[in-house]
Amino acid sequence: MLFLYNLGVRLYGLAIWLMSGFQSKASAWRKGRQQWRQQLRQFRASVPSNRPILWLHAASLGEFEQGRPIIEAFKTRFPDYLIVLTFFSPSGYSIRKNYELADYVAYLPLDTPANSRDWLDILQPQLVVFVKYEFWYHFLTQLHNRRTPTLLISAVFRPEQIFFRWYGGLFRTILHCFDHIFVQDDRSFQLLHRFGYTKIASAGDTRVDRVQKIAAQAKAFPVIKQFVGEAPVLIAGSTWPEDEAILVDYLNTTAPPNWRFIIAPHEIQQEKIQQLEQQLPVVSCRYSQAQKTGYPTDCRVLIIDNIGMLSSLYRYGRIAYIGGGFGKGIHNTLEPVAFALPVIFGPKYHKFTEAVNLIATGGAFSIEDAKAFRSIMDQLTKEVPYQATATAAQNFIQKNQGATQLIMEHIANSIHKELENS
Repeated sequence: MLFLYNLGVRLYGLAIWLMSGFQSKASAWRKGRQQWRQQLRQFRASVPSNRPILWLHAASLGEFEQGRPIIEAFKTRFPDYLIVLTFFSPSGYSIRKNYELADYVAYLPLDTPANSRDWLDILQPQLVVFVKYEFWYHFLTQLHNRRTPTLLISAVFRPEQIFFRWYGGLFRTILHCFDHIFVQDDRSFQLLHRFGYTKIASAGDTRVDRVQKIAAQAKAFPVIKQFVGEAPVLIAGSTWPEDEAILVDYLNTTAPPNWRFIIAPHEIQQEKIQQLEQQLPVVSCRYSQAQKTGYPTDCRVLIIDNIGMLSSLYRYGRIAYIGGGFGKGIHNTLEPVAFALPVIFGPKYHKFTEAVNLIATGGAFSIEDAKAFRSIMDQLTKEVPYQATATAAQNFIQKNQGATQLIMEHIANSIHKELENS
């Protein structure tokens, strides 16, 4: 099995190399890993050798948001540590390469025996945190052999994953390389426990702590406040064309005339926004234009044509629709729930623990089509069902907070033990 794993890793690297000539993401993936040894050595030479290092690895941007509360809490509690942050995907690295709390941000090299050995020889971290889905055999076995404390946080496990298949022995051994695994839910805890793993804890999702902090510090936008006025607002975040078709249908049919809508598309290229504007049956305006000249008095749909506002926009909403559920999977549902907004999303949500649990507790709804969306909206525009759903969303956040504190207590105990033994 290890032979097949090594072969698969190298074939993946070859495929990226072949695609890099005509695919921008593949090109960024390849170029970002060039001369990584030289760059890592330069970093180590530029910082005091006696300063300890926390290395946190996240696959992409979503996983970074789960690791971010740990970095922030860790930096406050252990300011002498240097923070090294790595990504596997360009979508994470390109956005967070200048993250202010990290002393060094880089791509994770391909998981080969030589790469993992050299990376750890140069970096020499004192503590390592992997986030959610990252299971790289050579890096983790090297860390285990070197007795470097290594944690997995915000993990989710399902019976169909390779770890729990008859042929998954190699990957089950990877899990034993972690000194402790913090899972998001009891289902994952019970699954690991059934397979003999004992160094586990059901801590919840660190993003809950993160979105609570964002909600408490939410930015105010005068243009948005003026647009909203006293009207109830549906905020549609990270929408794709399939999501927008449902919103257009609702505006064409049963949308109450006193409601206003804010749409933050996932893709904000000029042509994408023009396509959305052409489909809308009511007057719309763009945020960038409204900033300059205001908005038409009959504007009912405000289109957010920038990135970075969405997490604070939910403060102005009454109901949230989260995009992506008709594609690869839904986007962030916790941000609107932090403002006690009922949440609606498409059918592809089952790999997202928070979405499954939100539906189970009554704080969210999944829809299959435009008809189902109209039905849910008809319920939520009535006060009693709305308040019940909003309360369920608020209770979900309150019940699931505290993952960061639990993980940090474990980290602090580990560091103190290391100091006592040194």
